[in-house]
Amino acid sequence: MEHEGGNRTVDTHGGVPTRSPSYEGVWRFTAPAVDVSVPQARHAVRDLLVRQGVPVHQEIMDGVLLIVSELVTNAVRHAALLSPEIAVEVAIGPEWVRVSVEDNHPYRPKALEADYGQTGGRGLLLVKEIAQESGGTCDVEHTASGGKIIWAALPLAPMAPGPGGVPQEATVTSPRTDPSAP
Repeated sequence: MEHEGGNRTVDTHGGVPTRSPSYEGVWRFTAPAVDVSVPQARHAVRDLLVRQGVPVHQEIMDGVLLIVSELVTNAVRHAALLSPEIAVEVAIGPEWVRVSVEDNHPYRPKALEADYGQTGGRGLLLVKEIAQESGGTCDVEHTASGGKIIWAALPLAPMAPGPGGVPQEATVTSPRTDPSAP
C-alpha cells in the first residue's frame, strides 16, 4: 500500500489560533484492487487510528474496520476490471472518523434490501446499518473522473439516543467536507 501523508489544520477561537487535536488529519492509501488488499487496508486503518492516538471507542473502531473491509471488498469484486487500483481515505475530525474507498468504475451501487435467501450482495446494506446504529452516515458520490467514492462517517464515541431513542446523525456530508468548518 502506498501512503500519502496526513495534514493538520489550525482553527481560530475568538480570533486566537488554536491547534486542532493532534490526531486530526486526512490520510490516503492506494492499493491494487486484489483480495489481499482487504486485510491490508483494514490493518492500515487500524494502525493509523492507534498511531495517531485517536480517542475512538472500541465499538466504533470495530464498526470502522468492518466498513473498510466491506468497501474494499466491494471495490475488489465489482470494480477491479475498470479500476485496477483503489484509494482508501481516512479523515479524522475532533469528534468523528470518516473512511472512504474510491475506484474508477462508473457504476453507483445502492444498498440492497436484505434478502436472507441470498448469500451475498448485502455489503452496502451492512455499511449503512453500522453507520446509522452508531449515529453516523454514509453515501456514494461520483468523482470528476467518472468513478465513485463510497464513504461512511462515524462519531468517535457512540451517540446518545435522540428523541424517540434514535441516535442523532453525524453532520459529515462528504469525504471532502470538514464538518467543523463554518
